[in-house]
Amino acid sequence: MKVFVYRNLHKQCFSIKALEGPMKGRVIAHRDSLELTNVVFKVTESTRLRVVVTGKKEVHAGVVGEWTDVCKANLAKMEQVRYNPKESGEFRKLDGTPVKTSPSVALTCGKYIFAEV
Repeated sequence: MKVFVYRNLHKQCFSIKALEGPMKGRVIAHRDSLELTNVVFKVTESTRLRVVVTGKKEVHAGVVGEWTDVCKANLAKMEQVRYNPKESGEFRKLDGTPVKTSPSVALTCGKYIFAEV
């Protein structure tokens, strides 16, 4: 199922929003860990700029991909990816290299993103 996943700061986990099917547009689950395939990293730039100016937190960045309940990612072969709206309008590896897509992503511990890059 194609989903949009973002970090839920209130529940300290990931919220999963359906992008297809009868629940399209609704949050269908919350998970501490999950895996996605065929991933695109998304940031809504206009909302990011509003967040930077106002300091109020809004959902404007996340990961779009195919959700699989079976986590078989090998984190040893993946690199951590992070996002900071004050630094940049894109997801980046720890060395600063931008990441736009990935064949596989593991989201763990309610806040870490590891991507196969």
